[in-house]
Amino acid sequence: MAGVLLDHAQGRACIADAGYDAEHIRSAIRLRKMKAVIPSNPTRAIIRRYDKKLYHCRYLVEVFFHRLKSYRRIATRYEKTARNYLALIHLACAL
Repeated sequence: MAGVLLDHAQGRACIADAGYDAEHIRSAIRLRKMKAVIPSNPTRAIIRRYDKKLYHCRYLVEVFFHRLKSYRRIATRYEKTARNYLALIHLACAL
């Protein structure tokens, strides 16, 4: 699925976790003239360097979604309509 996601990728960098540390993914990122910000998989023989400050942005996004899911009504999707669900997302973000 990484190839499908990269087809729609835009920007100067592609930030991903160590699970995406594969040579075919890195080369696909390079073909799109993007910088790969992927920490090396611990089992890899060659440990590659990555921009830790930029990778920290990924962490902040993950924390944001984790906090959103702490609201039970959002995590279980009680709301039937997309409009009401989106309203709850906006409310949770405001909190």
